[in-house]
Amino acid sequence: MAGDARAALLDRCVAFLKENGFSELSLREIAAGAGTSHRMLIYHFGSREGLLAEVVRRVEDEQRAALAALATGSDDPVEVSRQFWRRLADPALAPAERLFFEIYAHALHGRSWTEPFRASVVAAWTGPVEELFVRLGFDETESRRRARLGLAATRGLLLDLLVTGDRELLDAAADLFARLVTAPRSQ
Repeated sequence: MAGDARAALLDRCVAFLKENGFSELSLREIAAGAGTSHRMLIYHFGSREGLLAEVVRRVEDEQRAALAALATGSDDPVEVSRQFWRRLADPALAPAERLFFEIYAHALHGRSWTEPFRASVVAAWTGPVEELFVRLGFDETESRRRARLGLAATRGLLLDLLVTGDRELLDAAADLFARLVTAPRSQ
């Protein structure tokens, strides 16, 4: 029951934060927006930071599900990559993505509350992306390498987009990267 209550509360927090942004809202403001008390958020998530890390985890889960759905619906890896990039580059996701990179920066400094984030920020993505490369005919080792490259490059392009807003150039760069990373291995 407590897990269900926590999940429902997280749903409400995610919905509120997606609608209202993530900027400098206090825990009390988030609680009010989600229709609860700050004490309940502390009980379930430990702190504002713990809550925001869970929000990022949930948004990342949604992104992985979207990628899986795109990959299931198409045999063209470049088109899957293009569609996924369009999803990531959607301005509506920018507040959640800024929060992602903010938590990433805290994780770089080893903040204790980022431990679950550090454990999953790469690991949760590598398996599903490796599977996509295996389906393209790459062996396990090459699939692992391309998955990590894809993850790092996509995050770099997204960070660049958030900072510069240079959508046209970064859309073209993402398209070029998709063609390069899915191309057969040259000997």
